[in-house]
Parts: sequence; C-alpha cells; structure tokens
Amino acid sequence: MLQLSKKVEYGLIALRHMAMNQRGQVFTAKEIAAKYDVPYELLAKVLQKLSKAGVITSTQGIHGGYALARKPNELQVSHIISIIEEEKPTIAECYAEGGEDCQIFNVCTIRKPLGKMQQNLNLLLENTTLEQIV
Repeated sequence: MLQLSKKVEYGLIALRHMAMNQRGQVFTAKEIAAKYDVPYELLAKVLQKLSKAGVITSTQGIHGGYALARKPNELQVSHIISIIEEEKPTIAECYAEGGEDCQIFNVCTIRKPLGKMQQNLNLLLENTTLEQIV
C-alpha cells in the first residue's frame, strides 16, 4: 500500500504549523512535538534535514528554533518528501529500483498501467505546494 512515512507526515505537520503562523516566527522542535504529540527525537532529525536543504532556517540560542526559509507557495510537497526520504514515493518496487531486481519485469502486464499511475502521482506531488495544505 502506498503510504507516506511517519518522518514525512511529521515534517509536513511541522511545516504546515510554521506556514500557518506569521512569516519569520521561530518554533522549537520540542514545541511542535508537544503540540502535535509526535516523537521529539524523530521530528528534530527531520527538521535538521529540512534545515540543511534550505527549506527552513535554524537559529541557535535561547530564542532559537526553526522558521520557514521560503514562502509556502514556493515549497513543493514532492521536494519536501524527497528531502526527508532521499527518494521519491513510488507505487511499485520496479519504479523505485529500476526493475533490475524484478523477476517478471519484461513480462509484467501491469507495469505500463502502473507507470501511468506513477506519472500522475509525481505530477500531483509536484503541483501541490505547502500553501495548499495549510
């Protein structure tokens, strides 16, 4: 079953939280984790990845935390997922790994229809921005 990982879910929850508030406002990982009852350690790791990729900024110190680095309408959900998971979501194993490991790749009767579904999924995620999920 196609499903977003908890890391992606928590990352999107945190980004949505930041997007719903005043631009430039800073939030700590602990604050967001407590508000949405998500594991702090996992959320902190996800926020670090997003910070390294330039999606959010990280401010150190007593009044430090995270803030969006870009406007919500400039952040594609596909890009966010790729940063957190380091790969794009796929509907079949052969689209994730290229088919070399699939024993029936050359005779598979559902590969082409699934390929069309994969293209539609890619387009949906590329055309959906953080602003649209706020």
